[in-house]
Amino acid sequence: MLDQMTAIMAETGMDAVVLVPGANFRRVFGKDFHQMERPLAVIVPRKGEAVAVVPQLELGSFREIGFRCEVFGWRDEAGYQEAFDAAGQSLPQLRAGARVGVEGQRMRVFDLLALQQAFPGVQFVDIHASISRIRLHKTAEEISRLRRAIKLSEAALEATLSEIRLGMTETEIESILLRNLFSHGADGLSFAPIVAAGDNAANPHAHARSDYRIKAGDALLLDFGGTHQGFSADITRTFFVKQVSDYDRAFYEAVLQANEEGRSIARPGVTAADVDDGVLRVLENSQFSAFCRHKTGHGLGLDVHEAPQIMRGNRQVLEPRMVFTIEPGLYREGEAGVRIEDNVVVTETGIECLTSFPRTLRLVG
Repeated sequence: MLDQMTAIMAETGMDAVVLVPGANFRRVFGKDFHQMERPLAVIVPRKGEAVAVVPQLELGSFREIGFRCEVFGWRDEAGYQEAFDAAGQSLPQLRAGARVGVEGQRMRVFDLLALQQAFPGVQFVDIHASISRIRLHKTAEEISRLRRAIKLSEAALEATLSEIRLGMTETEIESILLRNLFSHGADGLSFAPIVAAGDNAANPHAHARSDYRIKAGDALLLDFGGTHQGFSADITRTFFVKQVSDYDRAFYEAVLQANEEGRSIARPGVTAADVDDGVLRVLENSQFSAFCRHKTGHGLGLDVHEAPQIMRGNRQVLEPRMVFTIEPGLYREGEAGVRIEDNVVVTETGIECLTSFPRTLRLVG
């Protein structure tokens, strides 16, 4: 993987890159670390040996990754700046005028300030997108882990639906879903689940309420995913409680048609923009065009949101082994929302839909 870092440095004109704990770090080193108040950073120069700044309590875990580099440990009572300064002294090639790439969407401000003090005059450049390209094409093993995460998540959803009853609160349903995710084998959560009913379903990133009890005719939206060995499922299905009006049925069918269009368009050689444009055209040409609020999807893997972004303006050409979501939605503020989300992988000839949970409108409760 460090060969990839070298290639990225050559491509972007960097003299070094800095990796901090997160998805890119895990892809390179095979292990992640908690990113809390204690900074941990690996500095990989274009020429010469890499160095690492590691908290004392993580030194044993860091040795386990088997990465050969000079390590500067630090203790809580002494603080981390001295270790960063020592790392700076060990890399004389990184002096004023050097350019160092960092992960702008992952690095914290105090990490960057410590680096700036340790490497005076060095220009730090956000090359997050370039670094993250190492995760754009999934390996066979990574796709297998995604399959497992999705399979257990779908099993948890089916088990949850069998327990939903009229009058339950959103938080009660959320707790059932969480229990079922872990009982079906999840080793973590992709993100905090979204369980939203009625008017709350019209908020794309809603939080479950403890003071609202589901009633007949409500839309009930569940957006969730379990993880397997670090890889995330991200599934959304929308149901209706006991009954559905003709208007809401048409509302649902418009989203379903958009989802089907996205799955029919996606294949190698088309762009992310092409997929988004086709999906959004379905919604924009429907009677519900005023209720369309977001792009079609996003990449999926170690991060639940990563490249490629499936949106207008993104001319990224889809290629085999890219994994992303197709999740059109419509949201009537104060009334209801519908989203139908699938996870797909690009193959040599088209796509394979990794999610298999039925999309036809279903009543629950």
